Amino acid sequence: MPLKKNPSLRAKDTELLTLFKAHMSKDLHLARIRLICLFVTALCKTKSVNFVKVSAGFDSASLASSCMRRIQRFMAQAELQMKLISSLIFNMLPIKGKLILVMDRTNWKFGSSNINILMLGVAYRGMAVPLLFKMLDKRGNSNTQERIDLMENFIDWFGPDQIDCLLADREFVGDRWLNFLNLNNIRYHIRIRNNFKVFLPGKQSFVKASYLFNAVKIGQYQHYQYIVKPGGELCYLSATRSSVQGKTELLLPVSFNKPDEALTYYKERWQIETLFKGMKSSGFNIEDTHVTALDRLEKLMMLTMVAYIWCYLIGDYIDREIKPIRIKKNGRKAKSVFKYGLDYLSETLLSGCKKLNFCIIQILSCT
Repeated sequence: MPLKKNPSLRAKDTELLTLFKAHMSKDLHLARIRLICLFVTALCKTKSVNFVKVSAGFDSASLASSCMRRIQRFMAQAELQMKLISSLIFNMLPIKGKLILVMDRTNWKFGSSNINILMLGVAYRGMAVPLLFKMLDKRGNSNTQERIDLMENFIDWFGPDQIDCLLADREFVGDRWLNFLNLNNIRYHIRIRNNFKVFLPGKQSFVKASYLFNAVKIGQYQHYQYIVKPGGELCYLSATRSSVQGKTELLLPVSFNKPDEALTYYKERWQIETLFKGMKSSGFNIEDTHVTALDRLEKLMMLTMVAYIWCYLIGDYIDREIKPIRIKKNGRKAKSVFKYGLDYLSETLLSGCKKLNFCIIQILSCT
């Protein structure tokens, strides 16, 4: 099949600009929207958030130094609302209806600055899609109010009916947090520590959670038949035991209801780890940024999220409809859906030619 040229990205109104204008024109003026288009496109070309590299990747007649100043002005002056970007991504999600939400935190250090981000994503086909996040102006774990703020934003913007359940690891426990989820009827499957003490209402006593599952063998799954209290909130408790590199590990998720489904759902939690990997070393190298001011870093993260879902949608489409990702001997995919899309999109944008018969921009509006 002969190679086909993509529509020029130098045109005054590209397909990408038209798409973004339809979503953003009420909140941003045209120059800012055009900068977002140039930045997201250059980010996918260069696979780096470093402003020097991104500015060199701008599809513009201006000098790279001029493009760099445009980026710096945008980061310093533009008001980019989380709701605007989250709504854009939400509308592009390839899955509609009940969503499996995953909450986790990622951090890194640049010089003496700690970069700490609390993220809420949507699990889908092996990778989580980033939806909204909160910059944490501190080291260490998030607190209950920060988690509640994130969930309340999701509920306010998209509605509680969009939630299937929430998955989270051992950091995300606590009476007030579980109380918030229970009161809002948000199903959850959240792991707790093995030495976590739970109260058994029927026996009026406290025991270590792991004590209830001493008989569980490797590969077995079991849920406790009675309701328990890990702290002051009633919930259900399940367990499974696994062996990793010769080390036995007991996994204990607490659930709002349906404990028999806890393990099936909790297995999806790891997808947010692949999201962080895509944002970092195997994708856009977000840790390469020299930006430390939280407001500017927040804008950078939002633009990176837009680039991420673009790559993800392309990889997902190629994998499902055109050329499936190669499966290795160990049964795993040779590369992630996101990386599959990023590599194709980067090559296409750099060469100006497409090797597969679909529009890389139209895919954002046809999902």
